[in-house]
Amino acid sequence: MFDVEVRPLEARDRGAWEALYAGYAEFYRLPLTAERAERLWDWLLDPDHPVEGRLATVRGGGGAVGLAHFRDMPSPLRAQTLGFLDDLFVAPEARGGRVAEALLEAIAEIGRARGWPCYRWITRENNFRARGLYERVAERTDWVTYEYPCRGVGSPER
Repeated sequence: MFDVEVRPLEARDRGAWEALYAGYAEFYRLPLTAERAERLWDWLLDPDHPVEGRLATVRGGGGAVGLAHFRDMPSPLRAQTLGFLDDLFVAPEARGGRVAEALLEAIAEIGRARGWPCYRWITRENNFRARGLYERVAERTDWVTYEYPCRGVGSPER
């Protein structure tokens, strides 16, 4: 069990954040290029950009062990704003130490403050370890996700 603090990202966190995010990108087999890292980092530090980030660090001066990126997500059918968790990653050495739960709860606290009725996320079907946690702490929906490629408009590699 890790005693972690979850806090907003700060400019001084760039190196720790990038190391964690590179691990996340590697897991999903989409290499983190310098250009992507720079663009996302700029988004995360821009208070006017919808994507926000949180960093989990070990209390007492320990290093960064996890990250989360999230945003408000309008839900037309509900006529409400929900939250959407884009990325969640915990360093391999900290897995099983309740870091992911701390990040998920931190996002829930933000959601409660913003009036979100819930927040959602997706994960790969074969991400069994994460899915074990998600099945325990959240409700699985029956929504199926599709992706329609907008060919020729900077479509991400697969």
